[in-house]
Amino acid sequence: MSESGPGFDFSHAMSRLCGDIAGRMMEFSHIRMDEVAVSFAQARSRAPHGLQAKLIPMRFDEGSLVTRRRGRAWTVQRLFLDEREMLYILTFYLPRFLNHDLREKLITVFHELYHISPEFDGDIRRFDGHCHVHTSSQKEYDRQMEAFVDRYLAKSPPSSIYDFLGLKFADLQRRFGRVIGLQVRIPKLIPLDEKRRFPQGGN
Repeated sequence: MSESGPGFDFSHAMSRLCGDIAGRMMEFSHIRMDEVAVSFAQARSRAPHGLQAKLIPMRFDEGSLVTRRRGRAWTVQRLFLDEREMLYILTFYLPRFLNHDLREKLITVFHELYHISPEFDGDIRRFDGHCHVHTSSQKEYDRQMEAFVDRYLAKSPPSSIYDFLGLKFADLQRRFGRVIGLQVRIPKLIPLDEKRRFPQGGN
């Protein structure tokens, strides 16, 4: 993991926005942002379409630290920041994410936050049926996120919380010199019989 010096701190601004969402929206009130690592990664291409953001859960089904796959037991490399364990990693892909309009960016933020389990146990929110991540209809899931955005904005949050999303990546660079923040490598899945080979914590 790494942090940089002066510039626009994307991770801090995004964490502040997500915390405000959790404080204003009942459906997100279970989220504790001090246990969510908000990071950014460089998009592999500058194409406008592609992966915008990703939520990485740090636990398996129902918050378990152990899962079984192909007859083997596995755990996950754990992440600690300032001695607090992170239950989720929320990563945004830059500059791609920032090069969309404000509404689309907000929809993406809500989309990822809604994946967090209502129990906030490190697992994802699971729906009934085969498509347990986005329900049986991706379009219906996306419409729900749009409705959340409308409700959030109707609550009149201070524009200072989200106005950075009105700027594109190049705009932030021109205004602040550079865009900085937390960068976290994807945690490794560790076979339990090899656990001692991998240290806990960040990179």
